[in-house]
Amino acid sequence: MLIDLQAYRDTPLNTVPYSHLVVPRFLPSVLRNDVARDFPRLDVGGLFLPESSPPGPIVAQIIGELESDTMRDAVAEKLGLDLAGHPTLTTIRSRCQAHDGRIHPDATFKVATMLLYLNENWMPGGGRLRILNSGDNLEDYAAEVTPDFGTLVCFRVQANSWHGHKPFVGPRRYIMVNYCRDAALRDAEAKRHLVSTRFKKIRRFLLPHASAA
Repeated sequence: MLIDLQAYRDTPLNTVPYSHLVVPRFLPSVLRNDVARDFPRLDVGGLFLPESSPPGPIVAQIIGELESDTMRDAVAEKLGLDLAGHPTLTTIRSRCQAHDGRIHPDATFKVATMLLYLNENWMPGGGRLRILNSGDNLEDYAAEVTPDFGTLVCFRVQANSWHGHKPFVGPRRYIMVNYCRDAALRDAEAKRHLVSTRFKKIRRFLLPHASAA
């Protein structure tokens, strides 16, 4: 197994302002080159289903381990949730755009969220995820997470699970796995992503410079 489940289990749960944990070395740094090779070449912003741009074998294995029953059990135990029957939806992101990172609590179709960051050493001031105490002040945060390679963030989605980050434009890679409330909601969201991907491909063909946005 590539992911460090023991590190996840050993990491204390923070309950203020909502249930969350940050695992700095959930994925070992020796995989940096393999992940860089196998991560999909996505030069546009937004979230994509893995099947829209299939990853190489190492990233595919990481996704499989994140979606596994073993990981599900660990998340359920840590967050105090019953995740049986809650299907996963996995998406990937390669680039951050200026409007990304606005404060939000995550969509109500989600029960829990995992973010696995796959960036090199993070230097810019923006793009650091903030666990927020409220929904109207980005400076009122309980924790700030640098999206360095191998760092995992996991949190329970609820009305006050506010988070966001300061603006950043450029490469910002992560895999996101969501446990969804039911299959119908998961399928509807997956369909939305497929439609969005088709639109982005058409827009990129018609406006080749749009990929730099």
